[in-house]
Amino acid sequence: MVESSIQQTLVLVKPDGIYRGLIGNVITRFENAGLKIVGMRMRWIDKDFSKRHYSEHLEKTFYYTLEEYITAGPVLAMVLEGVEAVEVVRKIVGSTEPKSAMPGTIRGDFAHINLAHADKTKKAVCNIIHASANSKDAANEIMLWFDPMDLHTYKRAGEEWIR
Repeated sequence: MVESSIQQTLVLVKPDGIYRGLIGNVITRFENAGLKIVGMRMRWIDKDFSKRHYSEHLEKTFYYTLEEYITAGPVLAMVLEGVEAVEVVRKIVGSTEPKSAMPGTIRGDFAHINLAHADKTKKAVCNIIHASANSKDAANEIMLWFDPMDLHTYKRAGEEWIR
């Protein structure tokens, strides 16, 4: 039986993270924290899939730039598992606006764009990564991106020390 504090969450390395060669750095941060990758795939997404993934933003003025951004290249999707994984991942990722992200977070270390600049240039905030906002979003996003048969259960070496 899985403990109730063990969660799964979705993480996406967005096209800017792929093109900049940051996949290894991103994965290392999560694995160093003791999170386990239980699913992974890379794919190009189209506008229809973008609308499904970002459905809560469809009516917002920035949606068009967000759609252009997420469909501009391949996206690496991962399902991470661990104790309170949603919150832990959000801390590692940092603030959505890279300018506000603390040093030591993925966005704080690899991006610096702010909302004002994005608005002025009519571009998306290139912030490297997406992480599910809460456990409900995580469950919905995981179902959107992965089939259940693509998620795996296994024991990591040393897991008794990190779980």
